[in-house]
Amino acid sequence: MNEKPANTTSKPGAPSAAPEEFQLLFFSEIIKRRICAGKISQKVGKVTDLVFKLSEPYPEAVGIYVEHSGGHPNEFIPWDKVVKIEDDAIFITPAEGGGPYPAFVDQKGWILLNDHLMGRTVLDMDGRRTEVVNDVHLLYSKGRMIIVHVDTSFNGFLRKWGLSRLISSKDQFISWRYVQPLSLEDAGATDAVSLSVTHKQIKDLPTEDLADALETLSGKEQEAVFSALDSGKAAEVLVEAEPRAQRQLIANVRREKARTILSEMSVPQLADLFSVLPHDHMIQLMELLPTDQAARIKAIVSDREATARALMSATFITAAKEMNVGDILKQIRGSKHEHDIVSYVYIVAGEDNVLVGVVDLRAIVLAPDDAKLGDIMVAPVVSAQQDDVRDDLAGLFAKYHYRMLPVVDAQDHLLGVIHYNDIMRGLVTHARP
Repeated sequence: MNEKPANTTSKPGAPSAAPEEFQLLFFSEIIKRRICAGKISQKVGKVTDLVFKLSEPYPEAVGIYVEHSGGHPNEFIPWDKVVKIEDDAIFITPAEGGGPYPAFVDQKGWILLNDHLMGRTVLDMDGRRTEVVNDVHLLYSKGRMIIVHVDTSFNGFLRKWGLSRLISSKDQFISWRYVQPLSLEDAGATDAVSLSVTHKQIKDLPTEDLADALETLSGKEQEAVFSALDSGKAAEVLVEAEPRAQRQLIANVRREKARTILSEMSVPQLADLFSVLPHDHMIQLMELLPTDQAARIKAIVSDREATARALMSATFITAAKEMNVGDILKQIRGSKHEHDIVSYVYIVAGEDNVLVGVVDLRAIVLAPDDAKLGDIMVAPVVSAQQDDVRDDLAGLFAKYHYRMLPVVDAQDHLLGVIHYNDIMRGLVTHARP
């Protein structure tokens, strides 16, 4: 490719060019291009790959990776040794002493275009689809080379095989600003997958959409995306995913990461997950749970008539009816409770927590600070008995439409709470005989 003047129109999303000559190149046109030391007759080898360092806003080339046949060691040519790039060759400064350059040694934050990007999947969150990287668009200027786009069109294949004359469609560029190779925890570097969405945006995506998108991926690509999620988001995705995807997602997660993911899930959610896993894998994951929690889950998975006591959560908010609204609001704001448990405040009496009333959070927010909880509570409380089974609980939720139901014993002692989502969205899948 010939050098172009500075007023040549650059591709959409590319950084502004300096007021001097620059080149827009495709990786498919550079790979296998010969490398010459000083003169065209002094061939060093051919480009096997280009090495870039991940940086903001665009990754910058750090060197050329060269493999040799005949069992000769590979070479890594630092980018500052590149003199110029022409259509038929890349010219470099010869290595000191006239010998080969040292072998390539991978560094943290480096990527190889051919190994880590070409042919990898781009998960396009906006379109809810996956694309494949067929080429990488590069800008070469003032001795520096940066990545500006990935191309998901078929044109990259045509360029790679010298068939540019057959190109009839437009390139399909995704700006590098929206492409981030994941730092994998559970997959090897060569299984990297790229996303056309930032890591922060992944966390903010609706969980249902992310679960659906993950189900369209396969193998290492799916594994790589899942491993990049924080534990809370990963737990939410597991809950939303179909059973087949659940098995795949949790299958290769490292032990400690699995422990933190499972800690974010409720007992019914865990029971649902474990009920679709192979027996040996279920036993392995059970070992990561507290003993009492594991026992409850085993009972649910093996019992068609799991009771409210087995399904309930022990995390909820209680207060005495003498407490005023201002004090309970301060307590809630100073706590680290997850948002899904801050729906109701249960009013209890005595040391044995007898349930006497309930206050919706909305009523608390609207009441004056000096109002007593006992004056705004609702009594008696709709509650589930500890021996109620799932069908009983579903009937209560369907009738009253509460977000949570308290679980009590025969003496109305508050034992725990049941969440609507855990029952009504079918998160508990009973074991089949």
